[in-house]
Amino acid sequence: MGRVTQRKRIDSWLSDMDGVLVHEGRPVPGADEFIKRLSESGRKFRVLTNNSIYTQRDLSVRLAGAGLDVPAESIWTSALATAQFLDDQRAGGSAYVIGEAGLTTALHEVGYILTDLDPDYVVLGETRTYSFTQITRAIRLIEGGARFIATNPDPIGPSTEGSLPACGAVAALITRATGVEPYFVGKPNPRMMRSALNEIEAHSETTAMIGDRMDTDIVSGMEAGLFTILVLTGVTQRHEIDRFPYRPSLIVDSVADLIELI
Repeated sequence: MGRVTQRKRIDSWLSDMDGVLVHEGRPVPGADEFIKRLSESGRKFRVLTNNSIYTQRDLSVRLAGAGLDVPAESIWTSALATAQFLDDQRAGGSAYVIGEAGLTTALHEVGYILTDLDPDYVVLGETRTYSFTQITRAIRLIEGGARFIATNPDPIGPSTEGSLPACGAVAALITRATGVEPYFVGKPNPRMMRSALNEIEAHSETTAMIGDRMDTDIVSGMEAGLFTILVLTGVTQRHEIDRFPYRPSLIVDSVADLIELI
């Protein structure tokens, strides 16, 4: 276990999902016990993901299939954070959406109208099949004055066949065509962390963020003022940590090493 930075007791936990709790659809060893200990302790927690395809209930079922008992209400996605952001910015607005149920459901639930007729926003999320027709429509709407929002900047996503272009890559295509940069809501935007904190009424000084990526999880946790924990079961490997100009508060091999801290 890495060095522990002196700070207050950890009362609340935020955890990334892929690379921390599951890896390629399988549970990370110790993740089931970690989640069980969190639930039994009564500590507030949220599992975070930049993936905007699925609803909370979808993700809860997928985690259950991997042997992890995470209630739907304990999951926070970039789609939910995006819907909350738009509701704060322009309540009852309208959006042209490229995405799936996770994003469209979240926007419907905050009272947004989904339309391709003069929308307030173009909202780009994750989808398994990006449509050239939809991307063309988005470009024309942005040229016509619609504001450009994207759920997350991740350029690629994993699949059993290999990498897939993801939200960040398609956003780059639209930006190249329009000259308009999107506002990215998901990690590494610290807003994603702060919105999750607000959901559980937690304080940054007593909350830990567990992640497997220095360039998203750790930097956004640090910028949100959280105690940051890097696990080595995902993207960032130990030899890569010193390449970054910031460090996590704690480095561990996996979430199994954190059970004793709960």
